[in-house]
Amino acid sequence: MPAQRKLGRPTDQRKAMLKSLVSALFEKGKIETTEARAKEVKNIAEKLIALAVKECDNFTSKQVKVSAPKLDSKGNKITNKVTSKNGKTYYVVEREIKTDMVRVDNPSRLSARRKAMNWLYRIKDSEGKTINLANKLFDEIAPKYKEKNGGYTRIYKLGPRKGDGAEMVILELV
Repeated sequence: MPAQRKLGRPTDQRKAMLKSLVSALFEKGKIETTEARAKEVKNIAEKLIALAVKECDNFTSKQVKVSAPKLDSKGNKITNKVTSKNGKTYYVVEREIKTDMVRVDNPSRLSARRKAMNWLYRIKDSEGKTINLANKLFDEIAPKYKEKNGGYTRIYKLGPRKGDGAEMVILELV
């Protein structure tokens, strides 16, 4: 018996399909697919969520100096006119140095994040901004399931598909 279902596809196509389904599940919270695909996606998603829950609070905070441009009341950058040694003039943006608290992942959390990124695609929202699904998994989804031991997803059966009779299901995060 194989370790996972082949789903009638070559390895590269199967992995790409599963990655897109896992990404869609974490982005939207639920997906509609066939039962065999849903069972495979459920296995992958459960493992990723369990990994994220385990590493949920495994980070430290650190102060970092950040150089940022000074802004006027309208939000425009403040510039100064400067003359170089050879007589050319150009504009330089005034900058100010701030200290910010930055969250730094510990090595095991970083490793878990990289494992999760192996199964997640980069997705853009309706405005064209890139959504980092690894951040969403570790910062939004994992804290919800911190008190729960497994069973992060649920499968609802919908019945056979009209065209080929494949059993359709809804896979959702609990």
